Amino acid sequence: MRPRLYLPEETQFDTNGIGVLSDAISCKTSLAFGQDELTMQYPVCGAHYAEIQLRRILLAKPDQYRDPQPYRIYRITSPLSGAVMVYARHIVYDLSGIAVQPFTATGVADALQGLRANAVTHCPFDFWTDKVTAGDFSVPVPDTIWQRLGGCLLYTSDAADDK
Repeated sequence: MRPRLYLPEETQFDTNGIGVLSDAISCKTSLAFGQDELTMQYPVCGAHYAEIQLRRILLAKPDQYRDPQPYRIYRITSPLSGAVMVYARHIVYDLSGIAVQPFTATGVADALQGLRANAVTHCPFDFWTDKVTAGDFSVPVPDTIWQRLGGCLLYTSDAADDK
């Protein structure tokens, strides 16, 4: 797997970003203990090593069947034997850091629109559904968007193809 490195604010993933990390010694994803994570071992002499920084995004295919997915870097170890370990979580976990103020909605589409419109901080995510379910929805006290969505993994199926 050859992940691609992007700046923290990237949302399109339709270019190679900062670059393809073809020097990666290993790169794998796992879904364990409810966390979708990527771990990568990368040599300090590898191309783009200096650009691998906290909060940047790695785009990688979790397996041969799924589209490439974005993972946010949250930890980089000190070099050991000429390489570092890079740890990243799926970008959807960013939703746990976006607070939403109280609001009410009727219907699922209205509720999803309300999550973004009532976010206390910038919300780079778009929400949509093809469901037309009616019903009452409320956020009675401040909460995170992650909690309001039930803490579920939401994947995009139209991510850029692996280049």
